[in-house]
Amino acid sequence: MSDPVWVPLLLSLKVAGWATLLAAVAGTGAAYGLSRWRWPGRDLLDAILTLPLVLPPTVLGYYLLVLLGRRGIIGETLAGWGIELVFTWQGAVIAASVVAFPLVFKSARAAFENVDGQLESAARVLGVCEAGVFFRVTLPLAARGIAAGVLLAFARALGEFGATLMIAGNLPGRTQTLSVAIYEAVQAGDDSTANMLVLVTSVTCIVVLLAAGKLVPIGAGQRNGGGR
Repeated sequence: MSDPVWVPLLLSLKVAGWATLLAAVAGTGAAYGLSRWRWPGRDLLDAILTLPLVLPPTVLGYYLLVLLGRRGIIGETLAGWGIELVFTWQGAVIAASVVAFPLVFKSARAAFENVDGQLESAARVLGVCEAGVFFRVTLPLAARGIAAGVLLAFARALGEFGATLMIAGNLPGRTQTLSVAIYEAVQAGDDSTANMLVLVTSVTCIVVLLAAGKLVPIGAGQRNGGGR
């Protein structure tokens, strides 16, 4: 595999891997909180957390620039500590994780809400603490749904373009991911490179989607039973 394909592929896998990890941790935590605790404003928070799923990537990228740019709300503080996120692969990770977050969040929330509450209550009656109930009962029962969301988040992070381009730019070998490399190859008329990049991206995403389908087959929620 030539460098024009190999380099952006490795960078994309690194960015997507870290972005998926961040989205998995944050998305699972937020999903558990919203699925278990009832409080005013919960629906509004749910809508806000899901917003990156429907916002145009350029709008999301603009928000990230406002927050993380050198003169941004967060970026100015980070710059004082010598931390720069714009035009770095770490910035691409942030952009991809924000875009991928709703996929983990929605899948995890559905999985948590599908856990039979009687099993959790039984564990508490037996003297298991709340942390134990979560790690020994709730999380294992919801694991398949969460894993499916994580895989979808990885595929989404791998193919992220708009927000990543705005926050990280297009620096070959530094911030040029697969999707950005495809765009540049098409603009340059390099059809062979574009075709190879498209093929690699498509095959990777198909494999991820097949794996996600195996984890949560159609009708799994009805067979596993239990709504809250």
